[in-house]
Amino acid sequence: MRAGVPGMPINTKHLGEWRGEYIHLDADGKIIDRHASHLRCWVPEDGSYDIFQVNTYTWPDGRVQALEFGGRMRGDVCHFDNERIVGEMSQVDDQSIVLTWSYRSDPDNYLYELIQLSRDGRHKCRTWHWMDGDRLYKRTIISESKVA
Repeated sequence: MRAGVPGMPINTKHLGEWRGEYIHLDADGKIIDRHASHLRCWVPEDGSYDIFQVNTYTWPDGRVQALEFGGRMRGDVCHFDNERIVGEMSQVDDQSIVLTWSYRSDPDNYLYELIQLSRDGRHKCRTWHWMDGDRLYKRTIISESKVA
């Protein structure tokens, strides 16, 4: 594993494994989905990406979904471009990242994500605002703790 992510120092603090929970809310704040998460984030040795993450979600009924995201740095912005999503993330300050992305299958649907890392680097919280046709239709609240 390479040491860090060039151009975006905060990503080095996000490397490793994280466990947490995703809570999805409709526009009125009603819980519409809730599931556990396990995220693993690293810098690939082969240089294929500047950062790579696998998110594994597990629901109480036993369903499991694993998604992969590889990002490439261009200057101080990390870009994601794969068959599922297109987007970019930027470091705001020593503890915060902003990520904007959309699904390739539905470009009118886009998301804004704020990632806030705790000062000790052991916890992070994230919020997503899901937009469809420029109107908020869902929010996601995520809490995670570093496990490795």
